[in-house]
Amino acid sequence: MSKQINRGPWDRRRLACWLRLAHCSRFAGETPALPAFLILICLCAGSLTVSSRAQTGAAATAQNAAIVSTTDAVLKETSELRELSILRAVKSGAQSRADIERMIVKNLDTDTTPADMHATEVLLRAFGLAPQDFAYRPFLIKLLTEQVAGYYDPKAQQFYLADWIELEGQKPVMAHELTHALQDQHFNLKRFDKWPKGDSDAELAAHALIEGDATLAMTLYMAKHPMVALAFIRSLGSQETSSEQFKRAPRAIRESLLFPYEAGSNWATQVYRRGGWDMVSKAFTKLPQSSEQIMHAEKYFAYEAPLKITLPELKPLLGATWKRLDTDVNGEFGFYLILDEYLNNSSESKQAAAGWGGDQFQLYEGANPSEVFVAQMTAWDTAADAREFYDAYLKRTWKRYPDAKERDVTSTTGRGERHDWKTTNGRGVLELRGSHVLILEGIPAKANTNALLNRIWHQG
Repeated sequence: MSKQINRGPWDRRRLACWLRLAHCSRFAGETPALPAFLILICLCAGSLTVSSRAQTGAAATAQNAAIVSTTDAVLKETSELRELSILRAVKSGAQSRADIERMIVKNLDTDTTPADMHATEVLLRAFGLAPQDFAYRPFLIKLLTEQVAGYYDPKAQQFYLADWIELEGQKPVMAHELTHALQDQHFNLKRFDKWPKGDSDAELAAHALIEGDATLAMTLYMAKHPMVALAFIRSLGSQETSSEQFKRAPRAIRESLLFPYEAGSNWATQVYRRGGWDMVSKAFTKLPQSSEQIMHAEKYFAYEAPLKITLPELKPLLGATWKRLDTDVNGEFGFYLILDEYLNNSSESKQAAAGWGGDQFQLYEGANPSEVFVAQMTAWDTAADAREFYDAYLKRTWKRYPDAKERDVTSTTGRGERHDWKTTNGRGVLELRGSHVLILEGIPAKANTNALLNRIWHQG
């Protein structure tokens, strides 16, 4: 992974996926790869451990020397495999668990504000993706500290490996991280550090490119060195692996952590098969624009751009005590997570989200922390796709709020279809018009629903 921290819908922006995921498959014309599998290296106390204490003195010096030597060898081979020349040497070293935790906290403080963290917590709760008492920042620190194995820092241009991990068998991890170093030398990974706010879905796609590329290189490295791959697998099983925080993480966070690796490697594989490493490298110039393009590589090849949706400012219609916390894009992957949290049917949720064309949401909070309003405008490829999503979201609503009371159902030729409901979280509206679906949830008691609808639909 490259060292970056996310800030977006459930912190998908620059979220450091401190997991190692190897997805091995077969490549036409290449050495046959290992049987398909997914590997999560959950590096916490007890997994891949030499000692729970950081090494000091002569032992630490020897360990750093071994890491430097191994880094040089793996970098040379990864450069040849990935077809990216080494433009400069890559510094490397080991860090203790305390060092890595300090790095995590420092980068969270640098890349995210308390307002960002608060908005993420509120958003997770508003979409029903986390419990109401979920505290995001402390959980994230524990999760990342548990999962971290090693990382490449574009700012320092240095690779770090956790000092409690045995070096033997970790060459695949190094191949992954050193691919990031080569990416940085050729494509400048620092340009992704300050992604503009407002389109986390496009940023997630960019990170799927970065991590998918590195995971594919790691896969081919293991295919070339089956004994190293076996040593890697044995190292995973040699100790009891603990991933308590990862298992406790809300599903949306877990799947968002995995997406750049799993979906990214699948996407990178398809790009590689189509045009080799040259086409993968060119993707750093012609970036994937959405999670849709990652999930459906043919849409990247066609470069089917997402529709840009812009919601108007709604605060004047909500009241003086309301403030907007966030404006962002969920994307196809985001809507899959939102739907499947309650539909609990992966194929149904994927199908309902697959016709995504574009979206934008706005998140508002009232004077009382329990007052949360979300407005979502979505665009779909066809009217049939919009209808499919509309039906799925309605079904999700009844599953999320089994005691919800339906207030009104309107169906007209001119305006499509509309459902109004009342829940413990306030009033909601789901409205279908042609290839667009509008969702309002948590409408304030004093707000005029029709005024909100008119403001959004007729903004021009």
